[in-house]
Amino acid sequence: MPPYTIVYFPVRGRCEAMRMLLADQGQSWKEEVVTKDAWLQGPLKASCLYGQLPKFQDGDLTLYQSNAILRHLGRTFGLYGKDPREAALVDMVNDGVEDLHRLCSHLIHHNYEEGKAQYIQGLAGHLKPFETLLIQNQGGQAFIVGDQISFADYNLLDLLLNHQVLAPGCLDSFPLLSAYVARLSARPKLKAFLASPEHVNRPVFGAQ
Repeated sequence: MPPYTIVYFPVRGRCEAMRMLLADQGQSWKEEVVTKDAWLQGPLKASCLYGQLPKFQDGDLTLYQSNAILRHLGRTFGLYGKDPREAALVDMVNDGVEDLHRLCSHLIHHNYEEGKAQYIQGLAGHLKPFETLLIQNQGGQAFIVGDQISFADYNLLDLLLNHQVLAPGCLDSFPLLSAYVARLSARPKLKAFLASPEHVNRPVFGAQ
């Protein structure tokens, strides 16, 4: 049995970054898919620490909160920078990803039809900091922090791939981010995961 189990809805949502990380690190995991009907019945929701998914199991360790899960995997696989300085920058990047993720999630679930045009109009302002970080790190030829991949890279890549679905062309004015997405997506194990039916057929967004 794989040591890891992801308990989540049948969407990419909050779990695709951790799936990308596990796949790229050559790890296997088990999926327990929760349908909307099963969730609305209540017992699973009541059993979850914060009343929400994802739920992640690493052996006898059960974790909630997607970013806590990513940080745990970052520590487990050495994906947290090479020193405290880089670790602080990785945390900063991940918090920036979280800010935009929350804005995007609110749009999708609460204000899509009325708010999409305004969201896309302001999107460049939210993407620019990540382009700036790439410029400052080896001229944008490496990762978002330092010279090795971190858990924040997977989270940022997931965010950028989702926005390319939501707003095709959103990276056209960000050449380093565009190259970054292409470069990370070409990593052999990650490329295989991104081409897999499990990823391709899993909806990007979903209402729970």
